Amino acid sequence: MNRSERQELDKWVEIIIEKGKEYGLDFFPIHFEVVPDHIIYEMGSYGLPARFSHWTFGRDYHIQKTMYEYGLSKIYEIVFNTDPCQAFLLESNSMLAHKFVAAHVLGHDDFFKNNTYFEHTDRKMIEKARLHANRIRKYEEEHGVEKVENLLDAALTIEYHFDTGLTTGFRKKTISEERRLVQNRTSTEYDDLWDIKTPPISSASPNKKIPVESEYDLLGFIHDYAPELENWERDILNMIREEMIYFIPQMRTKIINEGWASFWHERILTNIDLTPEEHLEFRRMHASVLSPGSKMSINPYYVGYNIFRDIERRWNGQTNSDYDETDWRGEKLTRPDNEGLKKIFEVRQEDSDVSFLRKYLTDSLVHRLDMYVYEKKEVDDEQLWVVQDTNWRKVRDTLLTSMTNFGIPIITVEDGDYKKKGELLLKHAHEGKDIDEESTRNVLIYIYYLWKRPVCLQTRQEDKLILIRYDGMKYTKEDWQ
Repeated sequence: MNRSERQELDKWVEIIIEKGKEYGLDFFPIHFEVVPDHIIYEMGSYGLPARFSHWTFGRDYHIQKTMYEYGLSKIYEIVFNTDPCQAFLLESNSMLAHKFVAAHVLGHDDFFKNNTYFEHTDRKMIEKARLHANRIRKYEEEHGVEKVENLLDAALTIEYHFDTGLTTGFRKKTISEERRLVQNRTSTEYDDLWDIKTPPISSASPNKKIPVESEYDLLGFIHDYAPELENWERDILNMIREEMIYFIPQMRTKIINEGWASFWHERILTNIDLTPEEHLEFRRMHASVLSPGSKMSINPYYVGYNIFRDIERRWNGQTNSDYDETDWRGEKLTRPDNEGLKKIFEVRQEDSDVSFLRKYLTDSLVHRLDMYVYEKKEVDDEQLWVVQDTNWRKVRDTLLTSMTNFGIPIITVEDGDYKKKGELLLKHAHEGKDIDEESTRNVLIYIYYLWKRPVCLQTRQEDKLILIRYDGMKYTKEDWQ
């Protein structure tokens, strides 16, 4: 981008920001940077700029880059939940696309600042991720690349298995008194980065079961109690967990967040001075971003955007016939003091994807968006996806069920000294769905790598409780006693 193009972009960013403020959007200051395509895809794969290296990030990068090169997908922008907000625009985009994306980013920035699930996130995580990467590189120098990578393999395998209700840092508000007694934390945010001194499980009270109650925080439990982890290994587990605490709110609000940003990119660009040619290009881009998607998955932009429009319409007292009665500038929906606008700002502040869909995905929306429940069946010796149910409540509840714990099994820690042998006992919340046995075997191997003692998992198969156990040598199954 040359100097005159950058000046034009800066001018339009200011116009878009002022229009957003007119509508009541409240956002952090935004720094836009225009970068080459490969940088966008690298950041999309790594999740954060300058994050530590791992082979899975490289794999994701090549997948995204290949899909882009074959025209199967395109990332228009990357935006980070920081203060000031950091946004990166795709260098190959047109000027109109930059305007489109800038308005979209404005919606994300407002959501990051005001949604309750982001309230306690670390707005300096980019800087912290850089510190993490530097420390991990130092550990590679001290202990060897292979050893560090093996630990990262194990940690990343269980990174989603912690209490997603923790949003205020590393176990600072929910940690029990007993757990606090066996930890030695220092007084500032960074003091413990190089001197982690967490006693092993034997240092806890010998008369109490550890944990006292079922513990959802598998990653944190292993950090605290794995008896043979070295301090540098605990530090890496802590780093992985801190970064996941940053990512989890984004994972919990994908539909509502993208819907909010899409709602505002349309509202803002509809009401700034575009040429007829620009407006036509904008509408094409908007339609592309908000395409319904495949029958087997949902497009979060499409669903979230339509729910917000529906909420505004209903709280304005409009009927279904009013829904699409707007001119090309959408003037009918832009009254700054109407009840619909007040309501969507309230929803933006209070809800996650689960509550958003539970409360506002209505009967009429499910049918308008052509949403059904599908299942795979054999038809004429072929495996086909067929419509199983069209009832809107069934559609909504199936969608909500698929979002529980991000679609991965819910595992709790039940006993860190099972049968008084130092084994780790985990429990699978079955909820009517068997776990995949091959995946389970691989995950138990990684947990054993961290725990260095046999790992047991209680689950249910064929209406019978069973115990799956891995002892470092073999994988066994037996009835639960």
